[in-house]
Amino acid sequence: MTNKTQWNEATEAVLGAESILVVTHVKPDGDAIGSLLGLTLALRERGLNVDAAVDGGVPKFLEYLSGTETVYSKLTVSKWDLMISVDASDEERTGLVGAYGREHSGKIINLDHHATNTFFGNIYLVAPESVSATEIVYDWLVHMGGTISQSAAAALLTGLVTDTIGFRTSNVNPRTLEIVRELMLLGAPLHEIIQRTLVSRDYNDLELWKHVFPSIELKDGIISAVVTQTNLKQAGLDDMTDGGLVSTLISVEEAKIAVVFKEQSDNRVEMSFRSVVGFDVSAVAFALGGGGHKQAAGATVEGTMAEVQAQVMPLLQIALKQGEALG
Repeated sequence: MTNKTQWNEATEAVLGAESILVVTHVKPDGDAIGSLLGLTLALRERGLNVDAAVDGGVPKFLEYLSGTETVYSKLTVSKWDLMISVDASDEERTGLVGAYGREHSGKIINLDHHATNTFFGNIYLVAPESVSATEIVYDWLVHMGGTISQSAAAALLTGLVTDTIGFRTSNVNPRTLEIVRELMLLGAPLHEIIQRTLVSRDYNDLELWKHVFPSIELKDGIISAVVTQTNLKQAGLDDMTDGGLVSTLISVEEAKIAVVFKEQSDNRVEMSFRSVVGFDVSAVAFALGGGGHKQAAGATVEGTMAEVQAQVMPLLQIALKQGEALG
């Protein structure tokens, strides 16, 4: 898929709207919240009336960003001239706030960087070549002109840091680092963002790992772990997190692909995939109805843990063999 970036149309829609809603995908990561807040703050600073919403609100580890207290966790009233969806490849990914927004907005801008984008909406800022949705937001704000505040810059840099896993994914390029430099010059604290999003973790995460570690298995280059509802309750956590375990698993030297199977409370299993450069887990995620990037992807599938593992592990083995053949 090539870029489809209608910068002029998107800018005209924003400047002509008296009310704007910005939404992002369910179970948001750093890029989702970074693009949501970066765009929201920047548009508000330009004098525009902007609401922001995401199902369930902002995750705790991202609450350090300015403006998080203004993000709605659900929508029940109001209507908008324009809705902007950020970092979501399809309508379903925007959850309940997205569904409400589509029903109560006159026009929709689709801003995303996933190759699996379905091109919903009316105006497109879809750029699969971008490393994060925040990169697209940054380019759009530059196109619009005007200044970017320190608060907005910090949100944008958060998306760049988290979606590249600290600039370790294969799509990082010289321009990525040029944007990082510009955002740092605007006051975005790179060291703090890396510490808060990639290094620091709650003790409850380690408590979860204590119960999950016995399930870890490494076989022929694929490392996996299972998180059950019992494990989450033992650690005092909900099903929004695996404590960042999948990123730790892929750091194992012998592993080429990592997967964490996380049991949900509604007969579904959520999976987080990671891979080293040369191995593509996005195709597996897409085949399962999910999405993501070559080195980081995810999906949720109906069924018991045993049923889902039996379905998914053969797909990962195929991805492993394809990577080895190309290598």
